[in-house]
Amino acid sequence: MASTLGLVTPQQMHFGEALPLASGAALADYRLVYETYGTLNEARSNAVLVCHALNAGAHVAGLDANGQPGWWDNLVGPGKPLDTRRFFVIGVNNPGSCFGSTGPMHKNPASGRAWGADFPVVTVEDWVDAQARLVERLGIARLAAVIGGSLGGMQALAWTLRHPARVAHCIAVATAPSLSAQNIAFNEVARRAIVTDPDFHGGHFYEHGVVPRRGLRVARMIGHITYLSDDAMEAKFGRRTANGQRHGASAAASAEAGAGAATMADFAYTTQDIEFQIESYLRHQGDKFSEYFDANTYLLITRALDYFDPAREHGGDLKAAFAPARGKRFLLVSFTTDWRFAPARSREIVKALVDNDAAVSYAEIDAPHGHDAFLLDDARYHGVLRAYFHRIAAEVERV
Repeated sequence: MASTLGLVTPQQMHFGEALPLASGAALADYRLVYETYGTLNEARSNAVLVCHALNAGAHVAGLDANGQPGWWDNLVGPGKPLDTRRFFVIGVNNPGSCFGSTGPMHKNPASGRAWGADFPVVTVEDWVDAQARLVERLGIARLAAVIGGSLGGMQALAWTLRHPARVAHCIAVATAPSLSAQNIAFNEVARRAIVTDPDFHGGHFYEHGVVPRRGLRVARMIGHITYLSDDAMEAKFGRRTANGQRHGASAAASAEAGAGAATMADFAYTTQDIEFQIESYLRHQGDKFSEYFDANTYLLITRALDYFDPAREHGGDLKAAFAPARGKRFLLVSFTTDWRFAPARSREIVKALVDNDAAVSYAEIDAPHGHDAFLLDDARYHGVLRAYFHRIAAEVERV
């Protein structure tokens, strides 16, 4: 899909002052990669920060040097719901990620070798603090809005808790106030796939010149299953076989060749044993992911997901947790078939905000796509965002 923003060049910002982390450690001498779209107005009041999810980064919109569109290019740009003719949009890659900002694959200034498994644990709150530093450096005292989906939505919520005076609107899409036990379980299985890969080497695989691709492939396959709804998988793949083969074709071919009755040994579990289209799709996603994503980053980011729980310090009281957000304005969006971040979790946030007398709009979109819906084109979903951003723009332009 052609982007109306055209080529976008990423920028870097270096920070010599250490970033204190929730773990008690500090990240010193780090850099953040970011992109911007649109023009900051004279009052510096039209800035919108976009927070990324697990496998995304600062490249939100436009085309990169390889001609690839940003991960939310259908949402951000001239005439799009987040209209860059009216807003100055900022995308930041979080520390610990593998898309340019300081992360496990970069040199640890203390040791002179790649951080690897020694990279400090980071949280959603740490990322928000890092983003706040960058926004301040850009000369922006108050954001018109912060927006994110999934893990990005958690960051958007955290902005209103950690820096409430510095953001006017929060838009949180397909997110939750904390992960359920089931979600943490999926993350743990994916992490185990990585750390038990013989090429992981305790997180210091860079020094061995290898990548734990097998673990990354499995981790991505597990994750991808949770991003789709049963209806979406059924509609896209059903029980259709790959290349028109009948069920059991691999084993049957072996038997017909004179090898006797088919056994499990006939399924070599290589690329040749694919029988269903869904198998082909998942392996393709896993293969692609293992070529560009960092294994340590995967471990680090899924842990940050697990740890996010603003109510924990308030005895599980979500209303008390969101007290700092009193007076802020919110839009929450969920999708009916998203079982990983179900609408009920968004409604928990809505109730906590309403109980704090915050101004809240909520949209529950009847969409068949599952969790991935927040990245896709849906006229109702984009219509809600377009109307909300139009309202924000009108507020900014009145000042």
